[in-house]
Amino acid sequence: MTKKRAGIKRHKPKLHIRTGDKVMVIAGDDKGKTGTVLRVFPDKMRAIVEDVNIVYKHVKATADQEGGIQEMPAPIHVSNLMLLDPQTGEPTRIGRRLENGKWVRYSKATGNRI
Repeated sequence: MTKKRAGIKRHKPKLHIRTGDKVMVIAGDDKGKTGTVLRVFPDKMRAIVEDVNIVYKHVKATADQEGGIQEMPAPIHVSNLMLLDPQTGEPTRIGRRLENGKWVRYSKATGNRI
């Protein structure tokens, strides 16, 4: 009989977005905003998008950094993001298909490779 390990995942989930993608926010306070994905956290299913979900952080002064209130983007859940098709600029769902022995993403709306 095997033991169940609570909270431990066997592998990272496949996400529909990657760092550098142009995305649109489809839900939440920033609905309709677009931006570039700066960082992705697959284990938490979240991503940081440029100029989206801006929060204020109170920073204490250090020897090389001035203190004060700084604006910074906070992570947003990937289910609230939709990839923009690079050719049309419209939000699209994506799929994965095998091309020349390699998995590639493609736009479900146009069928074009992303």
